Amino acid sequence: MNYKVYDLNVMPKLSPYQASIDRERAWVFLPALGAHLAQAPVLRWDLMPVLKRPISSRLFGENKTWRGALVMTTGTVAATIALHHLPAYRRRLSPSVAAADPARVGLRLGFAVWIGELPNSFVKRRLGIPPGAQRRSLGGVVISVVDQADWVPAAWLLLSPVLRMRPSEAARVAALVAAVHVPINIIGYAIGARTAPL
Repeated sequence: MNYKVYDLNVMPKLSPYQASIDRERAWVFLPALGAHLAQAPVLRWDLMPVLKRPISSRLFGENKTWRGALVMTTGTVAATIALHHLPAYRRRLSPSVAAADPARVGLRLGFAVWIGELPNSFVKRRLGIPPGAQRRSLGGVVISVVDQADWVPAAWLLLSPVLRMRPSEAARVAALVAAVHVPINIIGYAIGARTAPL
């Protein structure tokens, strides 16, 4: 009897061109960190309480507020503009993004950061998961993983006028964003800006 031998160590590798394209895509998303940098002190010290109004308590819960939307958008726009002034950063962008108005790119990315979180929040509320809470189950783990990069599909759509990505490219960017997001959440939890580490 003949047996086929499969080498489980052989994994598909990206070509140098694909890797280069992925890096260009990833750098576009870097200013989204500005959303979390701006949001952290606001949550830690409960700044601007007048804007702490839920977008829709029934649909998304109490923690998705207009304050968060404003702060995260502003932080992303500011980070996009600041980074755009650095030649080393612009060189790493795709030509179409480097030539675009950074304020408009930042606005699109900033909207995506908070709008993209709403569908996941909607699903969690329908499942009875309170804001900031997690389920100790396989489904809860899946939701927590998705939570780390749930805004990437929205960014993929909103950035499409200046940045075209294939589904496979968007998936790899989402994986990278999730990997970066986890330690940021843990730091946010450590400083009191989050109620849970994930």
